[in-house]
Amino acid sequence: MKITLATVGRLKEDYLRAAEDEYRKRLKAYCTLAVTEHKTVAELLAAVPASAHLYAFDERGDALSSTEFATAVLAREQSHGGGAPLVFAIGGADGLGDAVRARATRLLAFGKMTIAHRLVRVLVLEQLYRGFRIVRGEPYHRE
Repeated sequence: MKITLATVGRLKEDYLRAAEDEYRKRLKAYCTLAVTEHKTVAELLAAVPASAHLYAFDERGDALSSTEFATAVLAREQSHGGGAPLVFAIGGADGLGDAVRARATRLLAFGKMTIAHRLVRVLVLEQLYRGFRIVRGEPYHRE
């Protein structure tokens, strides 16, 4: 399965880069992962392939449990052959905007709290790793 984490802005903090690198390393066993950084939302949207399933992190999105995320997104995509690339989009400080929300396959949220977009990058990667472990029935997740 090919997954892209598309972001607006760069990750500057060493401690967040270290956390991102750890989950990128862990995810190698489950998918082909690319992380792309864009200067603007328009640039991010233009880089999303037309065939991609776009999951956008947005405050208006669905707040799913880890198990719901694993089954609704990862297991669903795997059961449909995994042919279309998956793109998970994270906006910058101003979010993603209406054009991305309109293009998205689904909007997702980490709840009602506002979380710094740089930290969301690490959270998304951790949830992808957790989700793959859940789908495969491997130990890591506890309910």
